[in-house]
Amino acid sequence: MQYPTLVQKWGDKLCGLRTSLSPLGNHFRTIILQTFLSSPVNAGGPSITLQKRTQLQPRLSLALSSLLSLSSFALGLFPPVTPRGPMMFACVVLLFCAACSISAKDVALGPRLNNNQLYKFSYTTEVRVDRARGTARGSAGYRLSSDVDINLVWRDPSNKDDQLIQLSISNVRLEHVSQSSNKKSILDGSTAESLLGKSKLAALTKPFMLHLRNGKTKAFYSYWAEPALVKNIKRGVASLLQVQPHKGKVIENDVSGRCTVEYKVAKNQVTRNKILDTCKTGEIGFTTHSKVLGVSKKASSVTVFTLEDGFIHSAVAEEAHSLAINAHRSTGAKVESRQILTLVGTEAGPLEAAGKDVTSVVKTIDAKLAAVGIIAEKVKPQCKGCPTLSEHWQSLQKLLEPDGLSKVSAPRSFLALIQSIRKASKDDILKVLKTASKTSVPQVVDAVTSSQTAASLDAMLEFLNFTDPKAFVLQERFLYACGFASHPNERMLKALLDISKGKIANNDIKESVVIIMGALVHKLCLKGGCNLPTVVEIKNMILNGPESSQEESRVQMYLLALKNSLLPEAIPIFIKYAEADLGAFNTISLTALQRYDSRLMTEEVKQTVNRIFHQNRRIYEKNVRAAAADVILNSDPSFMEVKNLLLSIGHLPHEMNKYMISKIQDILRFQMSASKTIQEAMKDMIVNNYDRFAKVGSSSSFSGFMARSADVTSTYSLDILYSGSGILRRSNMNMFGASGGAVLHGLQVAIEAQGLESLIAATPDEGEENLESFSGMSALLFDVQLRPVNFFKGYSDLMSKMFSLSGDPLNVVKGLILLTDHSEVIQLQSGLKASAEFQGGLSIDISGGMEVSLWYRESKTSVNNRGAFVVTGNVTVDMDFLKTGVEVSFDTEASLDFVTTVQFSEYPFLICIQMDKATFPISEHVAKYDSLPSGEHATSQRSKKQLVPGSEFPLHQENSNMCKKVFDSSW
Repeated sequence: MQYPTLVQKWGDKLCGLRTSLSPLGNHFRTIILQTFLSSPVNAGGPSITLQKRTQLQPRLSLALSSLLSLSSFALGLFPPVTPRGPMMFACVVLLFCAACSISAKDVALGPRLNNNQLYKFSYTTEVRVDRARGTARGSAGYRLSSDVDINLVWRDPSNKDDQLIQLSISNVRLEHVSQSSNKKSILDGSTAESLLGKSKLAALTKPFMLHLRNGKTKAFYSYWAEPALVKNIKRGVASLLQVQPHKGKVIENDVSGRCTVEYKVAKNQVTRNKILDTCKTGEIGFTTHSKVLGVSKKASSVTVFTLEDGFIHSAVAEEAHSLAINAHRSTGAKVESRQILTLVGTEAGPLEAAGKDVTSVVKTIDAKLAAVGIIAEKVKPQCKGCPTLSEHWQSLQKLLEPDGLSKVSAPRSFLALIQSIRKASKDDILKVLKTASKTSVPQVVDAVTSSQTAASLDAMLEFLNFTDPKAFVLQERFLYACGFASHPNERMLKALLDISKGKIANNDIKESVVIIMGALVHKLCLKGGCNLPTVVEIKNMILNGPESSQEESRVQMYLLALKNSLLPEAIPIFIKYAEADLGAFNTISLTALQRYDSRLMTEEVKQTVNRIFHQNRRIYEKNVRAAAADVILNSDPSFMEVKNLLLSIGHLPHEMNKYMISKIQDILRFQMSASKTIQEAMKDMIVNNYDRFAKVGSSSSFSGFMARSADVTSTYSLDILYSGSGILRRSNMNMFGASGGAVLHGLQVAIEAQGLESLIAATPDEGEENLESFSGMSALLFDVQLRPVNFFKGYSDLMSKMFSLSGDPLNVVKGLILLTDHSEVIQLQSGLKASAEFQGGLSIDISGGMEVSLWYRESKTSVNNRGAFVVTGNVTVDMDFLKTGVEVSFDTEASLDFVTTVQFSEYPFLICIQMDKATFPISEHVAKYDSLPSGEHATSQRSKKQLVPGSEFPLHQENSNMCKKVFDSSW
């Protein structure tokens, strides 16, 4: 056998033996050591016996350990054929074997306790809660101090690092973390026994045991009958004994759960960094699917151990969790935990117990001790003296009447009601639904549905009767609340599917059920639930729906459901219906394609929308071509696509020329994604010249900023397209919110009108000669497309409503929406648990109207948005006998009006667009509190208020000039 092969073979064997600590591995090492060390080093030289070499090992251990890392490199340097090859090989084997023997016998893999010795420690753990940017001085919280005695109970004779350890807590004390000489604490004069009670204190001071093997927890022994809180505090102390004296990443089980942990070692100090987002526990929480409306979290957990003589001299654990609303980070809270375990002395302790294994030793000491697990168990919160759901509803009912929905008190009461409903049974919820007044029950439906518990869903399904046409409002509020659900589940979707298969008295409700199911499919797919049975069934239903019906309203229903679902499989369907004969299908399909990621816009999609815009196959309505242009410009267009689109300007209908010019200028001014390609194309003078870009008209496209801050950027856009006769053809108002790279389509209100030229004896535009008189509104709210609302349809309906028009707005959507919903239980290293709840509620009233006066030859369309927004965050640490917490909140009331006035007493028509924001208040509140079960509590509060002045949002300059003429003529 040649040397390289021989070296490789023995090297592999030695590496395998290096990592083995079994007796068999040690036996093989001894054989190899004897074989090679008893051989002569070189021919004619003296031999060194195994005994002599073994005596040298302790003195050579440091050098051998250092050389071990170079051994594999040395193996690779052996010449294939030289007389010195065998000598070098034998030397390397010597280094390997000696290092293996030394490391296996002398290196501790965890803290080691001495027999017959009692280690006396002082232990302190404290928890603080405050607003996210608060200082330690003003925090709420408490400190628990005690003595901890630790001693060795049993050790495996064959493994010094396999130990059973007993811990005992005594001399327990409690105090507030921020003691001030000027303020009296609610804990003053209290003792541990008066706070915990005799039984809990006795349980806490009862000894418990920890089985450590190689520095890792194998079992935690305590008593099943003990309260969960007591066992968790003990687990927190025991977890501080888990440490390894060498660096590296490992997975450990401790009180925090099963976590990935990174160790760093420097002399006698070991730092343990627990990667908290990897921890797996039995606690279940949820959060909002939208990142813009969601909650961001930062967490850290670092423990520094000081080791002396192989055991822990001190351990200091620092842990912090901070949560904040992404869109308003000052609305945030944090919880901080600190543990200090310090050795204060040692004394003679009990002797090591006899036994063959841990289990038998534990049973001998106390048969009631059981392995209860080191991971913290759930603690059921108890609310003593809390009002029932019915009592809570009685106190909130007046604040949730329709007249008060635009006030801050409405969403604040809505959030409080949701918290009560989530703790209530189905029967209690039904009682409130049935006893609420006729005017307040729609708000109760919003709250019950938004609670998203099994009991609340069961109560709603029993309360609502979809065969009753008179219950239309309640049915629609239930469906919209399902669509806005922050964390829907398959059961909610299955309930809507069952409703759709049953008898429904109202056709509008039938459509809304299917449309909302599309929104839930999208949210469940975002959470990885696209393959759930109910999701698969509904996907198949809405994907096959357009082809399964010849009825216009049903096809439109399925297209809107697909628009909400944002399924990639739906893109070919939208491509097909974008070129259908009906303009409504074209518009829905094209606006749906705008919502997809530009990476999904294939060549087939681009070819289709370009055919529509350039009318390669047939003539389309102007609003359809405008929607196609939006898809082209928002889908990473190529240079030729942009150039062809620009070259079309001047050959389009009169008002559409102006619309496209305004759209291009808006993209350039606002530096949207297509701006660079447009700039490149406009370098060509054939494309960019006065004749092309000097077209006049009233149509426009404009984007602007509503608000800009470090947390969120809010933008708006307003597109107005008129017919050649000057009558509104399409208006589209959008609002977007962006935070941390995520974008939320907060609002879209589109008003369409067609076939109105006969009112002024005007000539319709090309392709629109035979359109039926129609006007309607479509709304998209927080990424959910709602069922469109018709103002009128048909000439007779138009005339009857024109003469009966009162100017009162038509309600589009009204109600309460749960926008932010985050709940989690934070398991602290100390064994305590912090409950974090963040909710954001919006009360909204969107209405629209259209007034036409033939006498004054004036029309006015309006979209009115009213609402109030409240966000609350609460972080609480509840020890049953003592509770501490912080509550942060933010609230505002606002209104936004969009009004279009058209005077057609002369030609060209005078058209004025207004977008007004009224002055609105913003308030922020912080409250920190400590409380006892007796009702005694201490609270500190702080508030900040400011007024944001109203303004009229700027639009294009031509609009300002036109508005001046309109208002001058009115006088």
